[in-house]
Amino acid sequence: MTQHAPSAAPLYLDCDTGVDDSLALAYLLASPEIDLVGVGSVHGNIDAPQGAVNTLDLLALAGRDDVPVAVGAHDPLVGSYDGGVAHIHGANGVGDVTLPPSGRTPAAESAVELLLRLSHEHAGRLRVVAVGPLTNLALALREDPTLVERVLDVTVMGGAALHPGNVSPVAEANIANDPEAAAEVLAADWDVTLVPLDVTMANLLEETDRKTLLEAGTALAPWLGEVLDLYFGFHVPTFGRRCSALHDPLATAIAVGGVRATVAPRVPVVVDATDGPGRGQTLCDLRGLYAGHPDVPGARTRVVLATDSPLAPHLVERLRGL
Repeated sequence: MTQHAPSAAPLYLDCDTGVDDSLALAYLLASPEIDLVGVGSVHGNIDAPQGAVNTLDLLALAGRDDVPVAVGAHDPLVGSYDGGVAHIHGANGVGDVTLPPSGRTPAAESAVELLLRLSHEHAGRLRVVAVGPLTNLALALREDPTLVERVLDVTVMGGAALHPGNVSPVAEANIANDPEAAAEVLAADWDVTLVPLDVTMANLLEETDRKTLLEAGTALAPWLGEVLDLYFGFHVPTFGRRCSALHDPLATAIAVGGVRATVAPRVPVVVDATDGPGRGQTLCDLRGLYAGHPDVPGARTRVVLATDSPLAPHLVERLRGL
């Protein structure tokens, strides 16, 4: 079990536990800089109840049965859950790998209740990382708008700024799965770091990395290597080889500080929540590109466009010890 520094920041993770969410969760467990104080599940790669089961099973493998896990929103704010993406993450969300069951059940409270409770327990210090659709965060803001005053910062894996989307020419999956929620979260009066496809698609995990995890000989890492198998196959048409993008792990690494953003201007970001072809697009005002990306006065969203180092070596080094 990772020993946390006395100054470790309390962190709440909101996720739709599929394959890359599993890596993100494991990275947080291996990071002494933070203390994972709760996890909420949400619809997305898999339905919210199965996402909670996956999270509990992964936590058990890491020896972290102390972390509460709560089930969150089954449906987006508008419409209903679309059934997930079994061809990417498997029918169970973790690459169709059967993880050893944790024997635990999710908390009686909802993910919204868990987040709000933690925000009071760690007022002014709680950090939030969201790597799935933003429904739980939007519902929490609706229930208690003063949440923004108790959260130190929010890191979101989502969107596409200057690069194409992955579920439409312009939209990324987490944002597209609930554009209305994303619009509310990005409009709220708190500091958000948006980690879009622009940088996550530039950070890849290779077969050599997966082999390292498979051969780690530890409790959790080999399971992560197994879970990645289907996901690697899905990426072949995109990259021409078996590998995977590191969407959610990059967001967690930026939140923790394991990878630093080198180009990340604070700019206005609006989410297209219309029913047209742009639905789910993150409209980032990057007109400052030609002047070196200065911050826009008053903007609260930092859009990550470049990082100081590749994530994979750092990620594998941390995960292999779990």
